[in-house]
Amino acid sequence: MADLKLIKRGAEAELYRGEWLGFDAIFKRRVRKAYRNADLDRLIRSTRTSLEAKLLSGAKRIGVPTPVIYSVDLHKTEIVMSYIDGTTLKKLLPDMGDAEINVIFSVVGDCVAKLHRGGIVHGDLTTSNILVINGKIFFIDFGLGEYTESLEARGVDIHLMRRALESSHYQSSRLAYQSFAEAYSKTLGDGAEEVLRRVGEIRRRGRYVDGGRCMVD
Repeated sequence: MADLKLIKRGAEAELYRGEWLGFDAIFKRRVRKAYRNADLDRLIRSTRTSLEAKLLSGAKRIGVPTPVIYSVDLHKTEIVMSYIDGTTLKKLLPDMGDAEINVIFSVVGDCVAKLHRGGIVHGDLTTSNILVINGKIFFIDFGLGEYTESLEARGVDIHLMRRALESSHYQSSRLAYQSFAEAYSKTLGDGAEEVLRRVGEIRRRGRYVDGGRCMVD
């Protein structure tokens, strides 16, 4: 295995780029939390690693593009997956015209509906966690995701996307969200109206708690 290059260090994990059996790959390793009991810490990290790998594979099976999983090592709390040589939607969006925004967010809305219909919520659904390459999108970083059919969890998923659009892409946020919501409703079908209504409730509530984090609108 070739040397690994650190490309991102986050609160929960470190991302390295390297080679895996001849493939360009990303190595995602969950980092130890010194303030936690060592045994509990390993259990949490291995459980989250296993779940994230299942979510990535599960999403791909239902037609949502994600990186290919090459290896899962629960001892190292590491996932090895294909490297997607794309650009985040966050970086691309400011230079997009209305027609392109409509197309790309219709695809995003369709994919999120497929996730929700398949019992998956992403958990950190923002334009930073969607990569675009040659017009095709890939969803990445399911580290906060879960298997659930909870109306609240689905609403929070979409609320996160809407907040990301309004905070980082205000000029195009209305069109982007409208395109997203229309495609989401069309693909999800029954229940979509209830989910989007819950998004509005969460928005009016002004705050939500997710995994111990409180975010104020």
